[in-house]
Amino acid sequence: MRNKALKYYLAAAAVTVTLGAASMASAQDAAANGTLTFSGGSAAAGVGYTWGHGVLTYNNQEYPFTVEGLSVVDVGVASIEGAGEVFNLKSPAAFSGNYVSAGVGATLAGGGSVAALENQNGVIIHFHSTTEGLKLNLSPSGVSVRLKR
Repeated sequence: MRNKALKYYLAAAAVTVTLGAASMASAQDAAANGTLTFSGGSAAAGVGYTWGHGVLTYNNQEYPFTVEGLSVVDVGVASIEGAGEVFNLKSPAAFSGNYVSAGVGATLAGGGSVAALENQNGVIIHFHSTTEGLKLNLSPSGVSVRLKR
């Protein structure tokens, strides 16, 4: 039974990587039309929770936002600081949504990582972060991003 579950997760990861590579490639063909900064954290013991806040800069205007999300098969605690580029943003309202992994994430030396996230509006974020603490995530997870009013 465990082998079957492992095969399922590996197949899901392969599909995510394949589809995500196309999303990342198409975003890289266009210029970023926004930037963001973010700070927050995550804590987990089986089921994880991520929280934080940031600022989206779009058309020389700043829009504060919040982030929260759940993940499964997480272990650890980490604080996160990061920045990113935003692609395919047609209006500030399209930035809000539920983001999932849109490409392969990579961990860099010194606790840094890069990831691509995409929401239901086709907005793609290339996020560069640094973390402090230990965190192990064995499954894809999503986060909810909401502009503050």
